[in-house]
Amino acid sequence: MSEDMTRLTLRLAKPEDVPALTALMNAAIAELLTPFLPPEGVAASFEVMGLDSQLIADGTYFVVQDGEAIAGCGGWSRRATLFGGDHSAGRDAAMLDPVRDAARVRAMYTHPDHTRKGVGRMILAACEQAAAGEGFSRAEMAATMGGVPLYEACGYEAIEPFTAPTSKGYDVPLVRMGKALTPAPVR
Repeated sequence: MSEDMTRLTLRLAKPEDVPALTALMNAAIAELLTPFLPPEGVAASFEVMGLDSQLIADGTYFVVQDGEAIAGCGGWSRRATLFGGDHSAGRDAAMLDPVRDAARVRAMYTHPDHTRKGVGRMILAACEQAAAGEGFSRAEMAATMGGVPLYEACGYEAIEPFTAPTSKGYDVPLVRMGKALTPAPVR
C-alpha cells in the first residue's frame, strides 16, 4: 500500500459536507476535464454533473479524507438515475431490482490536489462492496472522458458512448461502463 493511501480515510458523507463537496466537484470539473474537453465543454459539464443529495440521504455516498482535507467523494445508488446532480434534468428515483438491474456508481470526484493517490480506487471498492452486499451482481456508471482510464484500470468495460445535451448547445461526451461485482461473503 502506498504512503498516500495509508493517510486516506473513508466515511459516509453527511448533509453538512455539501458545501465542501460542491466546492470539490466544481474544482474537479474545472481542472480535471480540461485535457479532455474544449472550454465550452467544460463549462457545459457543470449543467449535467454535480451532487445528487439523494445519495447522502440514502447513506450511499462516501467521502475520502486526507487528514482534515476532503480529497474525493463518490457513491453508488440503488435508484435508476445513472448520472447528474440535484439540478440535472431526467433524474429517476425509482428503486432498482438487484436481481435484474445494475447498481449505479455515481458522482465520483477527486480534488485536483489529490489525484493519483488512490482516492478513486478507494471509493470504487467501497461502492462495489456495498452494492454487492445488497445483492447487486453488476455496477454501471456514466463515465466522463477524464474518468474512463481509472474505471478501465479497475475492471469496468465500455458499454456504449453517449452524450448529455445541455442548454449551452454542447453535448457532453460520456461512456456508459459496467462491471460484474464479486458476490458479498456469506456471514
